[in-house]
Amino acid sequence: MDEAAKRRHEATDRAYSAYYAAYEQSLKKGYLHGGYRVFRLQEDAPQPVSFHYHDFHKIILFLQGEVDYIIEGRTWQLEPHDLIFVPAGAIHRPVYHAGSCYSRIVIYVAPSFLSHWSAESKDGADLGRCFTLGAGVRHQTEGRSHDLLFHMDKLARTAQGTGFANDLYTQILFVEFLILVNRSLQEHELTELTAQRSDAKIQQVLQYLADHLTEELSAASVARDNYLSPSYLMHKFKADTGYSLHQYVQNKRLLLACDLLAKDDTPITAISASCGFHDYSTFSRAFRKRYQCTPQEWRAQHS
Repeated sequence: MDEAAKRRHEATDRAYSAYYAAYEQSLKKGYLHGGYRVFRLQEDAPQPVSFHYHDFHKIILFLQGEVDYIIEGRTWQLEPHDLIFVPAGAIHRPVYHAGSCYSRIVIYVAPSFLSHWSAESKDGADLGRCFTLGAGVRHQTEGRSHDLLFHMDKLARTAQGTGFANDLYTQILFVEFLILVNRSLQEHELTELTAQRSDAKIQQVLQYLADHLTEELSAASVARDNYLSPSYLMHKFKADTGYSLHQYVQNKRLLLACDLLAKDDTPITAISASCGFHDYSTFSRAFRKRYQCTPQEWRAQHS
């Protein structure tokens, strides 16, 4: 690809990324009112989407198209009725084959919504277990007890309805769906699919970052501890995740800070330090840039 074509490609990618971010933000406004959002989408000519992440969980039921899905450096080639689990903070993007449509049912769910309903369970059931198991693609086995396509389709149709007590009915169906998903996992009726493409070294680095997130991290130290050259690490990491090593670590630390801010009234400076930000002003600037509010304002909204 020559330089002019490369610049055109990058400009197009930025434009579609901005569109996608605005589109997801408009959807997010709706889901925030109830802690979740359910909708069906079909794009006959889907546009490129850059790597991105959310501060909420996402489940996608893939219906139709020729689509690869990349999550945290691993790539799956989707088959109809695959379920894609994208936990909050997981970096991901779909990749479309030329001339393909993209049809799916999508669920957004706030971690706080799962925590609320899990607390309501007298047997200690964790509705968020399907996300704590990690990101990935799963397929429904033959002879399964629960037809998740039926339940997800019913949920998507009801969410668009206007009948008597429709909001309450939708919420009941949504909780039922989450229970059935977790039962299907517990009963081994959802098979975890192996990624078709994955770089073992980058997966090792991602696990290393998760294990050492709150510690002092630099490209040099991460490369040294994973037996890589810094230049190779930085190039390969961005190629596989779409983010620089610094951006990736900062985003993960901000998500951790959000979780801690909502839990109790620990001083924000202490939370900043415990998440690996050794300078509070750096933390405050990064937080405001990401969430368009101060940590104090975020805590007031989510605690």
